[in-house]
Amino acid sequence: MSLIHALVARGPNILAEHKSGSRDFSNATQTILSKIPPNNSKLTYVWEQYLFHYVSEGGFTYLVMADDSAGRRMPFAFLSELQRKFLEAPSSSDNDPDMPAYGMQGTFGPVISSLMHQYNTSPPQDEVARAQAELNQVKDIMVQNVEQILSRGERIELLVDKTDVMAGQATAFRRGARTVRRQMWWRNKKILGLSILVGLIVLWIILAQFCGASLRCGAKSS
Repeated sequence: MSLIHALVARGPNILAEHKSGSRDFSNATQTILSKIPPNNSKLTYVWEQYLFHYVSEGGFTYLVMADDSAGRRMPFAFLSELQRKFLEAPSSSDNDPDMPAYGMQGTFGPVISSLMHQYNTSPPQDEVARAQAELNQVKDIMVQNVEQILSRGERIELLVDKTDVMAGQATAFRRGARTVRRQMWWRNKKILGLSILVGLIVLWIILAQFCGASLRCGAKSS
């Protein structure tokens, strides 16, 4: 999965978004949105193995989070198409500065979801080629590490979020380990019980050869 999380925002307020996957990157995206300057810009932020690409234009920010394996050409092609669809949407033409957070989630969230699915499965090659041409022309699109723009408190917040994820993974691992140990314990008990049963049967067969099936070794024949 290349594209993981995409959104449209006005300033720090997210108007609509779509997430794929189970991990929550809300803290990271909110931190990046708060650092984006008000002027028109394009930038890529690096955080762990993920890239946050954004285009800020006309007061709106179009942001997508992607695996680093996706590169930059495909995500920026996605952002270009996302911007076009957003500006064509009837609800965006209202340009209401007082629109609340997630005020367009119901109308534009499904559009983001559909577009992410399209680019994750079969991105249109002409759009990708156009994005590459734009990237070649615009030389000031920087790549910056998220750590460089964070204050100490924000670093701690993101670190805690990452630690919580790791703690959850460790808990799941311990739970799985306990399950495996329990299964192995029962398996060993079954093997031991079966071994004892087989041993008793073998012992009975040996004794039966000398004493008969009733195991009356002391009985005298008449």
